Amino acid sequence: MKAHKTPVISARKRPRQARSERLVADILEAATRVLARDGARRFTTARVAEAAGVSVGSLYQYFPNKESILFRLQTDEWQQTGTLLDTQLTDSTRPPLERLRSVVLTFFRSECDEAELRVALKDAAPLYRDAPETHEHRKEGRRRSLAFTRELLPDLSVRERAFVTDLIMTAMSAIGKTVSEEGHSRAEVDRLAMATGDMFCAYLEQLARGRASASSNRG
Repeated sequence: MKAHKTPVISARKRPRQARSERLVADILEAATRVLARDGARRFTTARVAEAAGVSVGSLYQYFPNKESILFRLQTDEWQQTGTLLDTQLTDSTRPPLERLRSVVLTFFRSECDEAELRVALKDAAPLYRDAPETHEHRKEGRRRSLAFTRELLPDLSVRERAFVTDLIMTAMSAIGKTVSEEGHSRAEVDRLAMATGDMFCAYLEQLARGRASASSNRG
């Protein structure tokens, strides 16, 4: 039996001149339009090239296949969402738990917006999971969350903070993915995000009270 060949999802090369950067930007903008218009099943490099007004050969200079285009869209989305989440979590003008609720809402919306990308990347899933960009995305998310947990619960040990952080990140990821796959309206997604945020906040408040009570008893 012939082995299934996993698509290469890394770009062939990075643009070095303004003209090349514009070409890649046009391809990615066209790819977004084609995905929204035709869906994942009908997404092809030929359709993207046509929408971008470039030859397929020009497209292949930078992207070896459709999966590489889609993965670039995914990593760009990760970067944009990560920057937004980081801004929200570190906004010291807002109470910590308010920031957490905002982050959960942003994450759920992002998961729903990315649902079609995940479907389109299904064939490249094995390499997609192990790609350096994926590991970097996860590492940055954990770093961001650990810093927030340290701010909110400074009296916890490093091990305890790591457990709390991983618990919330795992739950948020799993619930957000499930919600994104169920085809909810934006209003329903927001409602579910707020309910999840309330659950996390109640858990963290209970931890904080328990820590304060333990400290008081020791005193």
